[in-house]
Amino acid sequence: MSKTSYAYEKRNAEKRPVMDVFAIPPPPAFPDGGFQAWGTVLGSFLIMFCGFGYSSSFGVYQDLYVREYLSHSSPSAISWIGSVNIFIILAGGFITGRLHDRGYFYPLIYVGSFLVALSLFMLSLAQPNQLYQILLAQGIANGVGAGMTYIPCIAIVSQHFSPKRRALAMTIIASGSSLGAVVHPIMLNNLLPRLGFGNTVRASAGLVSGLLTIACCLVRTRLPPPKTSINVRSLLLKIVKDGPYLAATLGLAIYTIGFYYPLFYLQLDAIQHGLDPTFAFYSLVIMNTSSFVGRLAPGFVAHRFAVQRMITVFSACGAVLILCMIALQDEASVIVIGILYGFFAGCIVTCMSPLLAVLTEDMSELGARLGISVAISGIGILVGPPIDGVLLTEQFIWWRPALFSGLMALTGFALFVVMLTLPPASPKKVHARANMKITGKEVMVVNIELAVVDDHEDMDRCEDV
Repeated sequence: MSKTSYAYEKRNAEKRPVMDVFAIPPPPAFPDGGFQAWGTVLGSFLIMFCGFGYSSSFGVYQDLYVREYLSHSSPSAISWIGSVNIFIILAGGFITGRLHDRGYFYPLIYVGSFLVALSLFMLSLAQPNQLYQILLAQGIANGVGAGMTYIPCIAIVSQHFSPKRRALAMTIIASGSSLGAVVHPIMLNNLLPRLGFGNTVRASAGLVSGLLTIACCLVRTRLPPPKTSINVRSLLLKIVKDGPYLAATLGLAIYTIGFYYPLFYLQLDAIQHGLDPTFAFYSLVIMNTSSFVGRLAPGFVAHRFAVQRMITVFSACGAVLILCMIALQDEASVIVIGILYGFFAGCIVTCMSPLLAVLTEDMSELGARLGISVAISGIGILVGPPIDGVLLTEQFIWWRPALFSGLMALTGFALFVVMLTLPPASPKKVHARANMKITGKEVMVVNIELAVVDDHEDMDRCEDV
């Protein structure tokens, strides 16, 4: 190096600010197995079994309340119990997702599990034709408890499994709600004629309490909470620019308006069409058993087909089957619709969380993004079944709610198609700029400044090393 160029480099290097030297930690390694990881999956499976699985069994209560226990109330008013319950579970995800990201996993799981068990014991004390008592216990208290556990038991999987195996783990957890929606209706329908309402609900509350105790002993976190919390404002500004995520979230919300119509009304529909009561009681079991299979199926093919395409195809099939409920009249139609819709509904539920995970670049935002999407989807369940009840009327005109729900599901499917056509969020490029210091006759790099570049104008201002 000549004296002239050396002096030039020394003068320019002294003008540049020298930043503190920092180290970039390596990305965390995922165990992808082991007792703690699979124990967490099993515990989360049991939480979904007792929480969302019990809420998905509301079709049994809807039939019981309309025909006997709340016979003085309209079907639309009764459906508010199940709608409020699931709405609180989903809408509360925005709050619980943020709390989970801040490290409150264990308080959410423990307190939520306690509230779920307590609410069922309180439900057993509700008196006939007292709608407000059942709404408070089953609709609000149970919804708050299940909502506190819903997002954490799903998001915690991201700490134990890499993206390659995360879809399978989430599939297993999601199938817990379907298995619960099979076991709980069988238990309730068999015990209600023998033990009555109060003792039957107490028996189910005892089962739920025991399983949640086991779940609380199994679920474990692996990583410490982040030192800095997510800035909600910056996250929302980031989401607004994320077209696929917005289309997916809006599609899930609108699809949910029609999604729960078969789950809430299939058993009542079968009974009102004059089918054998014993067969009608098991119509919901048929659907939920098929849903259990459907929730497991996507996990085995997720590595071959993109989850975005899978949920689009499944939603189209589900929308068509909801419209087919207009023609429901005999046992054969109930079986066919129950099996097919249950399968595709299970596939859709399983794909929801992996879909949002795929559309999330920064995994530290996963809890918040899940919470936002699930909360918006909760609006659909809040308004869907009550509208179905209004359209049904006390004369039980079944084609009206089936047509409305089917059209809402088709609209959600259309938004999933839009999601596939939109380009992903613009990838960010990282450029480096070196700060140098002259010592003697050598030029030493004492710091490398990393710059995140969003557009070409910023790229031009960066000095590549």
